[in-house]
Amino acid sequence: MLHDRILCEADREAGERRSSAGIVIPATAAMGARRLAWGRVAAVGPQARAVEVGDRVLFDPEDKAEVEVHGETYTVMRERDVHAVAADRLADEAAGLYL
Repeated sequence: MLHDRILCEADREAGERRSSAGIVIPATAAMGARRLAWGRVAAVGPQARAVEVGDRVLFDPEDKAEVEVHGETYTVMRERDVHAVAADRLADEAAGLYL
């Protein structure tokens, strides 16, 4: 990866969800508001400062570029497009979520 780019693999659990009442909501259901997605960082460029390989990041799936590498689909984005970082290395501090 070059500059501040991040290669991110989307979480597999991002498919269908359940409401608090137990109703299954398919992944294809249109939501009124935009929904952010979680993904795991697979690679980072040398100028990415707050994200490391293995971190979980929160990003807007509408602002993404997808690429297929060895049959796997990844998302390429700039570090500034990441809304939050959840990492085990941050667990010693506060909540382990870096916003």
